[in-house]
Amino acid sequence: MANSEGFPAANAEKELNPGQNKDFQVDSVSSDIATSKDLKEQTEAEEKRKEEEARKDTIQTIKTAIVVSGIVVAVVGAIFAITKKIKEK
Repeated sequence: MANSEGFPAANAEKELNPGQNKDFQVDSVSSDIATSKDLKEQTEAEEKRKEEEARKDTIQTIKTAIVVSGIVVAVVGAIFAITKKIKEK
């Protein structure tokens, strides 16, 4: 009766020194949840990084367009000024 329905024998060394127990079993459900959470976090971080890059590219494009437009306006203004000076003479 004691052998068939009793608790299994405990290993006192493993119970008292859990840091030395290198043969432990991993709960597969918890491990799967942790893994899926890590993958989700990595995916979200990658998406955030791509969105940030796209935003930076857009800002850089706008800055470039403004600079080019400014140069074009300056050149056109200089041409008009030179043309006016030539007509006055």
